[in-house]
Amino acid sequence: MVIVPKEKPVLENLNSYYLDIKKLFEHYQGELGSGCIHFKSPSADGVVFFDKDELLAGIFRDRQGEIQGKEAIDNVIEAVVNGNFSINIYEIDPEKVYFWANIHAAEKIYKDLSTEFTDLEGLIKKMGSEKLTGYIEVSISDGKESGLIFFSNGDITGGSYSWGEGEVNRSKESQDLLIQKTKEFGGIFHVSRISFIGGDMEIKPEGIGQKQASDVLGLIEELMIICERIVTLDKKIKASFSTLLKKKFVDKAEQYDFLDPFSGEFEYTGGKISFRGNVTDEKLAEGVIQSLKELAADLEILPQFNKELGPWSSKHAKELARLAISI
Repeated sequence: MVIVPKEKPVLENLNSYYLDIKKLFEHYQGELGSGCIHFKSPSADGVVFFDKDELLAGIFRDRQGEIQGKEAIDNVIEAVVNGNFSINIYEIDPEKVYFWANIHAAEKIYKDLSTEFTDLEGLIKKMGSEKLTGYIEVSISDGKESGLIFFSNGDITGGSYSWGEGEVNRSKESQDLLIQKTKEFGGIFHVSRISFIGGDMEIKPEGIGQKQASDVLGLIEELMIICERIVTLDKKIKASFSTLLKKKFVDKAEQYDFLDPFSGEFEYTGGKISFRGNVTDEKLAEGVIQSLKELAADLEILPQFNKELGPWSSKHAKELARLAISI
């Protein structure tokens, strides 16, 4: 589905058969300054975004697949010249047209967030506070229903919902319904950020700070692998280690904000840590070790975990002393 910021079209249901498409763009570049033109037929769907100076980007979808960006513009024009399309024309605020023109290039910053450990309402607030420019993609009940919530610098600019045929609107009722459906049926969330705005690369708030010493990350990795192995082998524990860890990190996020799964600073997968935060070695080690010990206690596997801690702490005694951490 090609997503366009549909409010009330400036002009709708034109027939491409009677129009010179290139002159149509020229006219509305002068008339509106910025906006998009949506072309739709039974076999293809396309949109081209423009400002007063140029055609910015497009999206074209037919039975062969989807093309996005500058390349799509020529495909849209060629298809419309050779076919019969219904045309709707939309005006878009000059400050927002680059958002829509670059939405195809959004970078996915959080993947597969689940209602098992978070909720959509909290995620929306979180992305607002982080001044997200991008969108949250929501899949409900194994993809049977879905929605998109769009943000510009932390402000919600609209939403697109499967029950509304993809049309973008600012209805608070639709947003509330999306939230309610995730609570009732469960959902998976992905967050994407648009980094290229209006021809200039936006500064990304990556949170990259001082590089942590490899030996600190190494000793933490070893401890996480130990904890993961104990959890995986315990048949009484049904949830995955990844899910349980994220839940614990959410609980600890107020004290150790770099562990917040939404921040993307600390990630553990496949026995490897990826860290992009800016905290001291001491704070990093303290936060992770505390979290793992509390998780072990919550799961009633603390005796096994403490037993494994002996050889681990002996191996890393010198580094743990430097970090002033007692096990």
